[in-house]
Amino acid sequence: MNTLGVILAGGQAQRMGGIDKGRLNIGDTSILEIITNCLSDQLEKIVLNANGDLSRFSDLKIQVIPDTIKGYFGPLAGILSGMRFAEKNGFTSILTVASDTPFFPADLANKLSNVSLKENALISIAATKQNNKLVRHPTFGLWSVSLADDLEKNIHDGLRKIVLWADKHSAKTVLFPSVKYDPFFNINTHSDLEEAQRRIGIF
Repeated sequence: MNTLGVILAGGQAQRMGGIDKGRLNIGDTSILEIITNCLSDQLEKIVLNANGDLSRFSDLKIQVIPDTIKGYFGPLAGILSGMRFAEKNGFTSILTVASDTPFFPADLANKLSNVSLKENALISIAATKQNNKLVRHPTFGLWSVSLADDLEKNIHDGLRKIVLWADKHSAKTVLFPSVKYDPFFNINTHSDLEEAQRRIGIF
């Protein structure tokens, strides 16, 4: 499976005052650097999906791609943008991760791709169990590039929720352990950032 890694950072981060959450530090390292390093260990090629003035990421050693559909249509637009880039560069699938989730699993790509290959699935989505309830984390998924045209049509038709579109294509759910901590803990608020600072000693 020829997979492109895509970090989704195209949102407006309204709960954090519109800042780039990925540029905030946990310890001595930015969230985005932590994510980039983890994903680079899993895949040979990764890109960052972001909007606005892309020159603000010029210090990073990663290619930045904007949404192909203008107007902030949410993470589905970022997934589509990754697919379109992948199409042009010879990739058959993309692996997406959120730019505000610094502790995601180091075996994310391996487990999702294994399930996709075994089940012949076009989409595989990460999940954990919380209070004995299965919780899916749809920004962490493996997506077949063959679905790009269908995704674009659904976005134009008004669809915004990832799981609604993914379930149209019988997405597989891949369970990740969540014993000491939730590996998909994401940073939406300043209190979340403080919690991440406290958790950094766990890893």
